[in-house]
Amino acid sequence: MPVKIVESKPIPVAKVKEILSSLDRELNQFQRRTLEYSQLFSKLDGKAAEELVERLVKEFELEVGEAVQIVNCMPETIEELRVFFPRYKMVATEKLEAILKVLDEYRSKQG
Repeated sequence: MPVKIVESKPIPVAKVKEILSSLDRELNQFQRRTLEYSQLFSKLDGKAAEELVERLVKEFELEVGEAVQIVNCMPETIEELRVFFPRYKMVATEKLEAILKVLDEYRSKQG
């Protein structure tokens, strides 16, 4: 049965893992590989990842795509975090430190 695209939006890898794990049917080769990737690389559970994306968008006025990429990678230093912002978009160090603090909150929750 062909898949019908209902909506297209960036989501964290952790949410992909949650969605694919919950399907009641056999996964095709592409879906199985995607699930394997998501199991290896997701840093949070799906709910926490979505919550963190929302928080980054609201509190720091990030674009959803930026927030998703940050959550997927969970950078630990300011230098690692700067990679997610284009050169023309100067982000104050204080803002980056605040973002890292929020990421650390979620990292510690995952234990």
